[in-house]
Amino acid sequence: MGYSRIIFVCETGTARAHMAAAIMKREYKGDDLEILARGLVVLFPEPINEKAEAIMINQGIDVTGMQAEPLLAEDITEDTLVVAMNAAQRRKVADDFDRSRNVHTLRELVGEDGDVLDPYGGPLTGYGKCFEEIEQLIKELVEKMNREEI
Repeated sequence: MGYSRIIFVCETGTARAHMAAAIMKREYKGDDLEILARGLVVLFPEPINEKAEAIMINQGIDVTGMQAEPLLAEDITEDTLVVAMNAAQRRKVADDFDRSRNVHTLRELVGEDGDVLDPYGGPLTGYGKCFEEIEQLIKELVEKMNREEI
C-alpha cells in the first residue's frame, strides 16, 4: 500500500472526518496504518457535532475523546494519504500544504465522481444518511486497499 497514515479531513473536523476515521478503524483489519481525523478550519478544540455523535454511538462506535483538531503541515508526511470529503477540501489541502500528491476525495479513491453528502445544519436523519454513505465508501476503499490497488 505504501502508506503508514491516513488522515480524513472535512471542513470543521466535527462530523464527517470523524465518522470516516471511526468506520475505517472498524473495517481495516491491519495494524500498519495510523488513522486520524482532522479539520481544515479549526480555531480551537471543540467536541464533535452532537448529531454525528448520536449516530456513531447508535452504530456502536466509542466517541470518547473525539474532538476537532486542525490539519497541520507536520501531520502530512510522504507516506500519508489525505482523504477529503469534497473536491474543494482536496484543493485546499493541496494549496495550503503544497501537497497535490496523495491527496484525494473519498469518492475519487473508489473510482466515483462527486462529493460526500454534507449533513451540516440538517436533521439527525441527514447525519444517518451521511454515515451510511461514508460507511459504504470506506468498505469499498478497504477492499481496494486489500487488493493493493491503493
